[in-house]
Amino acid sequence: MNNFTDKVVWITGASSGIGEALAYEWGESGARLILSSNEPDELNRVVEECRRRNYQAVSLFLDLADTASMAQKAAEAQGLWGCVDILVNNGGISQRSMAKDTLIEVDRKIMEIDYFGHIALTKAVLPHMTGRGSGHIVVTTSVAGLIALPLRSAYCAAKHALHGFFETLRAEVYDDGIRVTLAAPSAVRTEISIKALTENGGRFKRMDSQIDKGITPAQCARAIVRATAQKKALIVLGKGQGKWGVYVYRYFPGLYRILVRRAEVL
Repeated sequence: MNNFTDKVVWITGASSGIGEALAYEWGESGARLILSSNEPDELNRVVEECRRRNYQAVSLFLDLADTASMAQKAAEAQGLWGCVDILVNNGGISQRSMAKDTLIEVDRKIMEIDYFGHIALTKAVLPHMTGRGSGHIVVTTSVAGLIALPLRSAYCAAKHALHGFFETLRAEVYDDGIRVTLAAPSAVRTEISIKALTENGGRFKRMDSQIDKGITPAQCARAIVRATAQKKALIVLGKGQGKWGVYVYRYFPGLYRILVRRAEVL
């Protein structure tokens, strides 16, 4: 059983999907929760549900696109429960558009939210963790951080960048008592495709068939919390072509490049 009694867990992107499920899973394990999102109404709904379940939870508005605010937000988070034991970099946005059609402003927005926002927040929290000699950083990336998926060029780029940064960080902070866990889900039944950006920055507003066939957010959250308890470096979870694609690419990269050209990705 995962026991995080009185551990302070700060989760970004906590107003829906995987982040909401992580809040309930960590709340059930006894953690004290700091829940962040840039959607205050939905965030308050999740906090109230946590409290209804007798979990310890507080909200902290956070916009991952506003990297300049991260130092202040980290200070506010540390003031809420006195520390941050586990930072869960979970928030983000996806994409559904051809690279050749996508405005560079859309590429920049996705990279700002999905990459720079997470590393800016991590850098703001790290001095606190290194000073205490302990901490755990969990990152919800994606199988898109390990393989290429059509119609997601900017999203894949941001997720690949996360893997590069946090794999390096793991080596650098290990002797400071800080652990890093990367969770790479495949299809999870959330609104990620509905909210994904198109080539001009609009919303895709459609549920991918692959996403619709995925595991539930609760199943995903249980696997991530368990991996954190076990201090795993990386887990690949979920089901469908994204998950098997990771292993095909690892052992048969040429075959993968042929298959991905023909794959159903919506």
